[in-house]
Amino acid sequence: MNPDISIIIPVIRETGTINQAIEALSRQTFKGTAEVIVVDGDPDGSTLRQIRTGPVTGLISEPGRGIQLNAGAAKASGRILLFLHCDTRLPESGLQAVHDLMSDAFLSAGAFDLKIDKTGLPFRIIEKTASLRSRLTLIPYGDQAVFVRQSFFDRIGGFSPIPIMEDVELMRRVKQAGGRIGFVDRPVSTSARRWEKEGLLRCTFRNWLMMTLYLFGVS
Repeated sequence: MNPDISIIIPVIRETGTINQAIEALSRQTFKGTAEVIVVDGDPDGSTLRQIRTGPVTGLISEPGRGIQLNAGAAKASGRILLFLHCDTRLPESGLQAVHDLMSDAFLSAGAFDLKIDKTGLPFRIIEKTASLRSRLTLIPYGDQAVFVRQSFFDRIGGFSPIPIMEDVELMRRVKQAGGRIGFVDRPVSTSARRWEKEGLLRCTFRNWLMMTLYLFGVS
């Protein structure tokens, strides 16, 4: 029988985090069935070679998150496709929450609220702002673990093969095609490593600037 949920994880040079991501999924409490597909954008498969837990389906594709996610979706057999970043962790029973939310036949896609795994008021402001923005616009970002019915995903043509903004572009097309987007009340936890590496203000401003430019039509 086909699994209820296919979890698709795009990676490139994630040798230090991939096993933690898979182990976290293995601890999920879920009454249904799920498969895990890891799509490596490194032609040498450096991340895939580090996987020591399973069962996991490993693929190698051209780099680019949209391209990798489409490759994983083409291999997937679940009726719900959950696109998960390697540094994002689902809450306890997160898979069950996805399954329960999508039992509403009128929903085509969904996402979680956002939490950042770092203490400090600035991170609380960022995560609250991101969660509120996504609920108001109905355009969640990829680090909120977006999920889509496979049939609807196929109907709208999947992700565009673009290097960034593939998540926003997909959600905009879900809306344009008349799909309804729901939200799980509990947040996923995403790593603060981008903010720590680039600087909190610089990273936040960069993200806002890229989104603004994209919405004004910049490639």
